[in-house]
Amino acid sequence: MKLLLDENLSRRAVAFLVEAYPESTQVAILGLERASDWEIWEYAKTNDFVIVTKDADYFEMSNLYGQPPKIVWLKIGNQSKAAIINSLLTKKDAIEMALIDENKACIEIYR
Repeated sequence: MKLLLDENLSRRAVAFLVEAYPESTQVAILGLERASDWEIWEYAKTNDFVIVTKDADYFEMSNLYGQPPKIVWLKIGNQSKAAIINSLLTKKDAIEMALIDENKACIEIYR
């Protein structure tokens, strides 16, 4: 599973995630920091990424347009980069299981 971290998540987190989530990246690394949510959505869809975000926008888009891409919605408030990395690493199995479900477009992650 390849993660595409939204612009609201640190690009520095990628280095800590790529072992567990190979080929993961962040929108600024791809030069998409000024891209619209729709452009990021289309990029993720075309390139088989799962979008990781703290915003409701992509959840709403998944309700309107379906999947792919799938969404990991971090509902953890303002947390440090380390806390976000920890959440994604410790909940990896739960994320994978939820996203395998063809009927599930989004998984919400809480603290």
